[in-house]
Amino acid sequence: MKKNRKWILAGVLALLCYSLCIGQRAVNYDETKVPSFILPNPLVTFEGATIASIRQWENVRKPELLRFFTEQVYGKVPGHLEMHTYKILEQGESRIYKNTLRQQVKISIKNQSGELSFTLLLLLPKNSRRAPVFLGCNFYGNHAAVSDPEVIISRAWAKNNEAYHISGNVLTAASRGVRSERWAVQQIIDAGFGLATFYYGEIDPDKNDFSDGIHSLFYKNGQHRPLANEWGSIAAWAWGLSRAMDYLQKAKAVDASKVIVFGHSRLGKTALWAAVNDTRFAAVIANNSGCGGAALSKRCFGETWGVMNKSFPHWLCENAKKFNNNEVKLPVDQHELISLMAPRPVYVASAKDDRWADPKGEYLGAYFAGPVYKLFGAAVLPDSTMPAVHRPVHHTIAYHVREGGHNVTGYDWEQYIQWAKEVVCSD
Repeated sequence: MKKNRKWILAGVLALLCYSLCIGQRAVNYDETKVPSFILPNPLVTFEGATIASIRQWENVRKPELLRFFTEQVYGKVPGHLEMHTYKILEQGESRIYKNTLRQQVKISIKNQSGELSFTLLLLLPKNSRRAPVFLGCNFYGNHAAVSDPEVIISRAWAKNNEAYHISGNVLTAASRGVRSERWAVQQIIDAGFGLATFYYGEIDPDKNDFSDGIHSLFYKNGQHRPLANEWGSIAAWAWGLSRAMDYLQKAKAVDASKVIVFGHSRLGKTALWAAVNDTRFAAVIANNSGCGGAALSKRCFGETWGVMNKSFPHWLCENAKKFNNNEVKLPVDQHELISLMAPRPVYVASAKDDRWADPKGEYLGAYFAGPVYKLFGAAVLPDSTMPAVHRPVHHTIAYHVREGGHNVTGYDWEQYIQWAKEVVCSD
């Protein structure tokens, strides 16, 4: 009897271990273990009809793809708020960055449920009449993104980070400028561009709690979380980028027709989703955006759908979790997200050692968006083979892979600025 119990216990443990393995697939960094898959054709509808013209794309295929990504991946915005106010909190000439004008604007959104405010930091070249602008969220506050001591410190919740002197979930002056190398302010200003940024945590704190960000302003009585098809945090941050764009359209010193939305990592995913939904953005740059960004999900390389939704269950909508470790059932992939930008320019960038973000998958996401861009006569990536390290391709669909890991570097900004001049601002 004891022997039987021993074998029963062993069987239960084996079954439990198997279940855990199925529920959480091991991270794959071996190209030979990438599963075989059929990539959906962006020019074939869910019903199998072929798209052969811009009109068919705009009226048939694009709407159904956008609907799927909205309701099954990122989540829909459950309402509309038009009550915006703008208040200039501070402005002046920077003492740190040469020939740079600084403006800090409080953007407030409110309805009967409450009010949310965030601060947009806008840096512009001093002698420019109307400057094109790079716009992006930042991870640790405006004061951490630049070195200027006049930049206001956010009071919003922040992730603790010992390296950046953040504890108690509070941002302080101790972290001023700790991420300034990622933003290349002087490089951007000297090239004739402006930079606009805001702390993403002021729109929605990056944690699995939908009570203290923008989501709660849209809740119905008794609601505490978004519905299954409603927005996760990525869609909320993207919504915030559009609210920043609302202000940039009013700023006389900004060329609102040349605003390029930029993002790194999870904020690269955010930038892509923002640009897809808001055609006012002239172009988008997705830096090391990985799964849920530019990388093909079906490759199951590095960060995967299941890993992302388990580690960060608030990023996507609840419906997205049905595809955890089941990418084969996804009727779309990220090349089709990128194709929704067509014909506006898009830049996808990778880092050689950032295997988590899957550089090859990011390149293929950009490459396989090409057929839609070709409908519009746009220049695309030439073939399915990745370019060599530090061999950028600057077309309407652009790409580079650099040495190093998960970061934003001066090399990246050199490419983005050059591409923006050649492709986005060429007219």
